[in-house]
Amino acid sequence: MMMQLKDCYNFHDFRLLAKKRLPTPIFNYIDGGSDDESTYRRNTAAFETCDLIPSVLTGVKEVDLSVTIMGQKLDLPIYCSPTALQRLFHHQGERAVAGAAEKYGTMFGVSSLGTVSMEEIAKQTNTPQVYQFYFHKDRALNRAMMERAKASGVQVMMLTVDSITGGNRERDLRTGFSIPFRLNLKGMLQFVLKPMWGINYVTHEPFSLPQLEAHIDMGNGATSIGDYFTNMLDPSMNWNDVAEMVKFWDGEFCLKGIMSREDARKAVEIGCTGVIISNHGGRQLDGSRSSFDQLAEIVDEVGDEIDVIFDSGVQRGTHVLKALSLGAKAVGIGRMYLYPLAAAGQPGVERALGLMKSELERDMKLMGKTSIDQLSVDNLRFRR
Repeated sequence: MMMQLKDCYNFHDFRLLAKKRLPTPIFNYIDGGSDDESTYRRNTAAFETCDLIPSVLTGVKEVDLSVTIMGQKLDLPIYCSPTALQRLFHHQGERAVAGAAEKYGTMFGVSSLGTVSMEEIAKQTNTPQVYQFYFHKDRALNRAMMERAKASGVQVMMLTVDSITGGNRERDLRTGFSIPFRLNLKGMLQFVLKPMWGINYVTHEPFSLPQLEAHIDMGNGATSIGDYFTNMLDPSMNWNDVAEMVKFWDGEFCLKGIMSREDARKAVEIGCTGVIISNHGGRQLDGSRSSFDQLAEIVDEVGDEIDVIFDSGVQRGTHVLKALSLGAKAVGIGRMYLYPLAAAGQPGVERALGLMKSELERDMKLMGKTSIDQLSVDNLRFRR
């Protein structure tokens, strides 16, 4: 029997459907982590180090899932974290994710490596938009990108700080996956085996990276993503550089990829309004600590001063509730919407967000809580 969208009830189902529909090199680009993928596995396993303690008889007819982060009121405590190359996974790309996020009243992000322009998405949707960008060697380019984001109405600036060089993603090395495609023979064969993806790819608008192409000569597409990380990004970026950007943006500004309490403290000192505890979904430094394992100490350090946001490894509503109980203000999801996007476009992302909303409502009722602010460390116990 052919698996369809209606057969998907959780993260693993969407992943399986995406695997059936995507050419293997593209599936592995989403699915993989760096090196031995130990951090990638730990990100989800870490949630099992503690248990929720429900309260009963509290009267939970109505549940309010809304939160406010970085000045944005969201109907859900989750948002769609910015990710690269979305039109490769499904021809609707960022348009589908923005549409689904708007339907559920939550925030979404457009990446520097996004495949639809932030201006187009801003015209399409009214839901809060994050712009995720990388720090380039060319300081004028950084300022131009921020000015462009401001002009298009982006509310939140998100600087990724854990990617001054690309992670070692060996799955991609094996297939020869890069942008533009320079696949080896084995990689090419996988595209032949999934003809529907190819038909959709060639019958829709050509692949492009509009955030970058306005500023960088991609040399007829000769710049691969690897080259971009190697040649365009500035590994000498430091706290003083970022402090200047925070000042220049003069608005909601968060750093994505903070993993230590010392760095969270520095983010406060330079005027950031948020930090995102993230190890890039296990795609950068393998063997680094999981986001969940670091959450409590970072909340303890800066939780009263700026918005601490969490991502990496979330697959269930109960994972979200555990992160919120430890003091995260909201939770970003990545693969959790990318698999549904790849499987079915906007209906896929809508189904994933709808299932997550149902899970959160049901789990909150079972926890005896009617609003997110009622969750606390008191309703968690860590296993010895």
